[in-house]
Amino acid sequence: MKEITAIQPQLHPALANTRLQLAIYTATGRLVDKRKSTVDADSLPDYQELRTQANDIKRHAIDHLDHYLELFERNVEANGGKVIWCRDGKEVVDFLLTLAKQRKSKILVKSKSMTTEEIHLNDHLEEHGLEPVETDLGEYILQLAHEKPYHIVAPALHMTRYEVADLFEEKLQLKREEVPEKQTQIARGILREKFLEADIGVSGANFLVADSGAVVLVENEGNARLSTTAPKVHVAVAGIEKVIPRAQDLATFLKLLGRSGTGQQLTVYTSFLSGPRRKGEIDGPEEFYVVLLDNGRTKVLQDADKRQALFCIRCGACLNICPVYRRIGGHNYPWVYSGPIGAILTPQFKGLDKDPWLPHASSLCGACGEVCPVKIEIPRLLLELRADIEQAKAAKGEDKSEKLGFQAWAKLMSSPQLYRAASAAGSWVLQDMGDGGWSSKLPFFMNLGPAKGWLSARDMPLPPGESFRQLWRNRRKQDGTQAQPAQTQPSRAGKTSQGRQPE
Repeated sequence: MKEITAIQPQLHPALANTRLQLAIYTATGRLVDKRKSTVDADSLPDYQELRTQANDIKRHAIDHLDHYLELFERNVEANGGKVIWCRDGKEVVDFLLTLAKQRKSKILVKSKSMTTEEIHLNDHLEEHGLEPVETDLGEYILQLAHEKPYHIVAPALHMTRYEVADLFEEKLQLKREEVPEKQTQIARGILREKFLEADIGVSGANFLVADSGAVVLVENEGNARLSTTAPKVHVAVAGIEKVIPRAQDLATFLKLLGRSGTGQQLTVYTSFLSGPRRKGEIDGPEEFYVVLLDNGRTKVLQDADKRQALFCIRCGACLNICPVYRRIGGHNYPWVYSGPIGAILTPQFKGLDKDPWLPHASSLCGACGEVCPVKIEIPRLLLELRADIEQAKAAKGEDKSEKLGFQAWAKLMSSPQLYRAASAAGSWVLQDMGDGGWSSKLPFFMNLGPAKGWLSARDMPLPPGESFRQLWRNRRKQDGTQAQPAQTQPSRAGKTSQGRQPE
């Protein structure tokens, strides 16, 4: 609880912003409803079987990652492309800077990519005088606003059309326009000029197919196709966990990804990119590169159980269903990955000591695990990460007060006499404090530590006038019955408490 209390000040503005709360709930609620309608028994009767298949495929690929990455590299090179291995974001930036200098390019167009967001690619390129341009509409809006994505699938989910109108008016120096379709036309007109000017296009990758060397991109706007085919050079930046063994495995993932992410049976555009333009082809890049990024992924691989976090296909379904994400929003998470998946990815990538509150920011309702299309056991991993954090603190001799508190709680709950006394005392102290059985405050001596943090966003349910024991006693009196003596129970040695053998 201490970890949650520590971040409360930054959460209060989001919790108190009614417009933001409405925007989040409206958008995520719509995505949840659409998903339900496309994965039910009528629409997809083999949905659960597909989830199991997806889990098996990802588990196999991750367990044999070295083999499939090397196979992917061989096939990319056989198709005329090149694979660049990068340990971290700096190496990715250095490669792109060198490439841009060699090609004398100043403008790079980019399609939506959480991996490039992860390494802050745009910021680093801009520092060196290059102009990276986001071409996904939501990402373009956020680039103008200098914000990170609010959501994995819908990056500008938190913004209304009126805020977009304000942004376009300020940043683009255009007449204010509040109609979404016209806002889209404005962005389209600007971005098409950028597609024509850019010499380098940068994309992410939804899947890397080992047996064919293909990069698979899934999108709805068509900007990824322009980013990867209009410029002379295409660079796909992908995490090493994106590899899957075979092209036929895509049938499983494509049935799950669109449904889980946006409630579509299949997204509008699914592109298979397997090298530069070949002789006789009228479009496509002259050069094709795939950057395989580690950036902490091999560290995650070291834990044979928690590595399942790398199964994620970035659908965002766990964010949409999560009661915590739907209250605090995406920008209150410390890294680019938010929601339940961010709560298990971030500690493994960044270290348990960076944001120890993160695995605690969950109700453990289990909804995220139920909607995950690849069956990542998110609730269990959250519990394991919490345990790891507490063990690390115990090893350092930190937070002894929490240990003492749980010891006192165990003593209280294991003693009927102490429990009855504490219940009676608590009822007496808390009586007449609230209205309608609820109170937003406690006596000053109780409103300390975790209790203070807990009450900052909740009301306290007050005890009833009579305890369950009292109600039970009075009911038996009204029925005219007396409590029956306790029956003797067999001991572990097979004898009754009086020492006689059972008959």
